[in-house]
Amino acid sequence: MGALSVIRLAILPDSANYTFLIHDAASGQTAVVDPGDAGPVQEECQRRGWRLTHIWNTHHHHDHVGGNLALKAATGCTVIGSAVDAGRIPGLDRTVADGDCFDIGGHPVQVLGVSGHTIGHIAFYLPDAAALFCGDTLFSLGCGRMFEGSPQQFWQALSRLRALPDDTLVYCAHEYTESNLRFALSIEPDHPVLKQRALVITALRYQGVPTVPCLLGEEKASNPFLRVDQPELAALLGRDAGDPAAVFAELRRRKDGFS
Repeated sequence: MGALSVIRLAILPDSANYTFLIHDAASGQTAVVDPGDAGPVQEECQRRGWRLTHIWNTHHHHDHVGGNLALKAATGCTVIGSAVDAGRIPGLDRTVADGDCFDIGGHPVQVLGVSGHTIGHIAFYLPDAAALFCGDTLFSLGCGRMFEGSPQQFWQALSRLRALPDDTLVYCAHEYTESNLRFALSIEPDHPVLKQRALVITALRYQGVPTVPCLLGEEKASNPFLRVDQPELAALLGRDAGDPAAVFAELRRRKDGFS
């Protein structure tokens, strides 16, 4: 069993989406995570000589599932998504839920329930590859908007992701790092890790280089949405660190109004 190849594709430029191709050379299996647009996926597979075998959907939003039917019609691939989203994911063939496990080319894929951005949102964790495909639950220095879930659900989801190993690569679905950085610094302007990351992120984006994937260990140290149970951050937000869901709710409220 060899190493997996992970290819990042930029799609839907208006919403700065990423989709990811995951390929196992030994078996020939190829999965795509959250294909909001079929065209770039088909072109990249053709260029590399890969045959798409699976679609993995983290949640039902159109910028994550918009390419499902075209890709399925072209390749006959199997669409995997949350059982909760059974009526909302186009072309869904196989439903999964928190705690389920399947594989790609013998590499285990663990399904994590991470409701908050939506109800039924899932993430895919590949321990062999130290890779997490988390959709819109966790972003570099941020998290998704809370469209359907509650603060308690969202904080529980982020806590689960925070518990993964520090060397995990976070493949999130949007290039929002610069705006997330500006917000984080507005809350904690003197945070030393944030200030250091600002130098790196600003340089990368100036050169047009993506910031995704990011390293979970760095997120644990600097992403405010992963630290709402820390007294220092709670105090800055005027909330009690003993109620991290309330701290999260206040932080998310401020981010929603940030420009």
